[in-house]
Amino acid sequence: VNGIGVCPDPIKDLVELRDGTVFLRIINQLHRSEEGEAALRQPLPERINFIRGFLQKHSKHKSATDKLVPVQKLLEGDELALAKVAVLLLYQTSMSCRSPGDWNQFDYQTQVELASILKFVLDNEESLNENLEPFLQRKAAPTSSDGGPEELSQLSSVPQKREVRFLELQKIASSSSSSSNNTMPGAPSSPMGDVMQTPQFQLRRLKKQLAIERDNRDELEVEVAEHRKLLTEKEAQITMMQQRIDRLALLSEKQATDEVEPKEMEELREKNESLLVRLHEALKQCQDLKTEKVHMDRKINQLSEENGDLSFKLREIGSHMVQLQEALNELSEEHNAALAQSQEKQGQLESDLRVALQDKKCSEEKIEILQGKISLLEDQLSKLAESSTQEKGEVMGDVLKLEELKQEVSSLTAQGAELQATILRLEEEKQQREVTLAAERTQFEEEKQQLSGLICSLQSSLAESHGASERLEQELRAQAADAEA
Repeated sequence: VNGIGVCPDPIKDLVELRDGTVFLRIINQLHRSEEGEAALRQPLPERINFIRGFLQKHSKHKSATDKLVPVQKLLEGDELALAKVAVLLLYQTSMSCRSPGDWNQFDYQTQVELASILKFVLDNEESLNENLEPFLQRKAAPTSSDGGPEELSQLSSVPQKREVRFLELQKIASSSSSSSNNTMPGAPSSPMGDVMQTPQFQLRRLKKQLAIERDNRDELEVEVAEHRKLLTEKEAQITMMQQRIDRLALLSEKQATDEVEPKEMEELREKNESLLVRLHEALKQCQDLKTEKVHMDRKINQLSEENGDLSFKLREIGSHMVQLQEALNELSEEHNAALAQSQEKQGQLESDLRVALQDKKCSEEKIEILQGKISLLEDQLSKLAESSTQEKGEVMGDVLKLEELKQEVSSLTAQGAELQATILRLEEEKQQREVTLAAERTQFEEEKQQLSGLICSLQSSLAESHGASERLEQELRAQAADAEA
């Protein structure tokens, strides 16, 4: 509000907006009218009603304004209600803005905040009653991550590629709006400009322009009908006056032949002159009406030209919509290829894990067998050591045989530890692949839903606009034919 420049002193608190004068000045800046100027001099209830009437007139769902901005809340100066009015006027201001560069008077952080509000209104236009209040009351929450740097890099590598690809698709969509709007040339250079260059904003703006043109056409049709009615009445009056003049002329001739008194002839002459004056006035009014009719025809032709421009823009949007569909198909193919590669890698990891588990099991079995042999030999050595008749050579041989078994057990134990480490590593890799794959699937589904929604919106808007343009063109042609007749 402070950046628009409608207040002599900066606003420091929402409560300062409760008298409605600032809102009225913003409305007058958008659509200057005598009613808006007069509303500034009215009491508070009349000012509030004028503000709500403006929002209702320019709302997509007019009945929703009553619930969204209640009169009583505004009269009480409720801050949340005042904030809602400010958000809706921001939306109307952006729709009426001719160039994104007009927002460069705000600093970058303010533009970021305004762009987030505008994007929210565009995304939630069908459900502002439920979602606007929680949006205005929200608080920013800090983000955190429990994973380590290495895990984060592994998990985010593919989604980052998807994000880059998605930004390219958004750029394609943005190009359609920049090329289809002659009043907003060039690439976006600010957060507000980025939002205003999106197809979503441009389609909503085109719909608003079509609605305004439709209202103008309806008003012109009413004016033309009234003027035609008035013209018909005047022509009928002229015809009646002409008939009376003819009758008076005949009567004058007849009375002249009958030697009427001079006084009566003077009265008839005065009546005749009076009727002639009225006839000239009626003829002048008829000419004025014809001039106004020519002016109306020019306005109708101008509307026809503007309708042609809108149709051209809609065709360009249709072309870019085809590009978006192709990009979506390409994104699906890339996702399917990446998914197949990930599944193949996952299968290989599971196979390696099974082999490692089998090797571990075999090593454990060998260790158990060798430990049994060691226990048996140790028992035999104990018995031989107690026997005095046993030869030293045999005892030493058993001892050497025993040492070899212990070394083999140590070797197998080391191999088992390595296998355990390998198993742990494979299991970690498997878990990371599963998390990455899940992240890829989620990212792809989100991108696919956004693109599909954008394409559906473009298709619906394109069909609706084509129908409206064709009906308007037919009506204008019919009106032009009637005007010529």
